[in-house]
Amino acid sequence: MSTSIAPVIAAAAEAAAGTILRYGLVIVLLWFGAYKFTAAEANALRPLLGNSPLLRWLYVLTDVEGASRLIGTTEILIALLLAIRPFAPIPSAVGSVGAIAMFTTTLSFLVTTPGVWARVDGFVFPSDVGGFLVKDVFLLGAALWTLGDALGHS
Repeated sequence: MSTSIAPVIAAAAEAAAGTILRYGLVIVLLWFGAYKFTAAEANALRPLLGNSPLLRWLYVLTDVEGASRLIGTTEILIALLLAIRPFAPIPSAVGSVGAIAMFTTTLSFLVTTPGVWARVDGFVFPSDVGGFLVKDVFLLGAALWTLGDALGHS
């Protein structure tokens, strides 16, 4: 490949990757945020929130469904803030900070929730719930990238 075309391809790949990363994160947050309004998800959150020193207080303020809806509303708001970066980079950066805080909190469930790790033949790996939580490492990376991108365009 000609050395003159490589920078053009690199720039196009980076631009496409950034768009996919940002709006992929928006879609995931909208999807999971909306799901928080179902009874199934509210009940699935119970062991995570109930064992979390950071979030168990939600059950003092509201019931299981109310806590789930509050989290879902927060996820949807964060998604909308991330989505507006082309028009409003500073509010989008605020959304990125919110996403960073959210994914850091959900990753803390890996150490506060019983049963997220399993041992088979001496090997420790995430259980079903743990495996679901581990994806937040990638989402945290995406949120950090969106923060840098938003601040770089402010």
